[in-house]
Amino acid sequence: MKYNTIISGQFVSRPNRFIAQVQVDDAMQTVHVKNTGRCKELLLPGADVRLEVCDNPNRKTKYDLVAVYKPSLGWVNIDSQAPNKVVQEWLQAEGYDLVRPEYTYGGSRIDFYMEKGEEKYLLEVKGCTLEVDGIGYFPDAPTLRGVKHLHELAKAAQQGYHCAVAFVIQMEGVAEVRPNTATHPQFAEALAQARTAGVKVLFLLCRVEPDGLAITQAREWKN
Repeated sequence: MKYNTIISGQFVSRPNRFIAQVQVDDAMQTVHVKNTGRCKELLLPGADVRLEVCDNPNRKTKYDLVAVYKPSLGWVNIDSQAPNKVVQEWLQAEGYDLVRPEYTYGGSRIDFYMEKGEEKYLLEVKGCTLEVDGIGYFPDAPTLRGVKHLHELAKAAQQGYHCAVAFVIQMEGVAEVRPNTATHPQFAEALAQARTAGVKVLFLLCRVEPDGLAITQAREWKN
């Protein structure tokens, strides 16, 4: 997944979850934050950030904040739209006969439905940007939607679908993701229940590039 035009800046503040103040050269810019999560450990005053230049001349904000530099880790992509984009690219190369995004199953819209021969697959995608001591954690804020999707996947697995939830690790040097029990214990419970029902958990390791994100390895949570 590639961005069109990327520039650099320094993070100043985040007045609300949708916008941030960023210093770009000698000017202060109001930019759109492409992640409604907290990102409190990343968006610190003075942090180097990467901005995508918006190609819509009618939009109020000229830039999208898509990545931030964490000294102990390197660049972290925080674009919440990036995980689905890189996963779709990855799935297209995995030999499926059909890859359909935004598939309605039960009362939810699951990120991907795939077919390979007579076999049917459902895949839910989660982006991970929270790292503590080399381990990724999800979510960084409560997600009732995420819990609902896990329950739907558990039901689908019992009905014969091959189901999985994929955590796209939007940073380098992190190889696994664990549920953030302290932030949302219900998500941790739902994930455990889904695994018991046969839902696979995948860790998709990524390379964070100056102008994009790319999946480099897929690992399954076995233990």
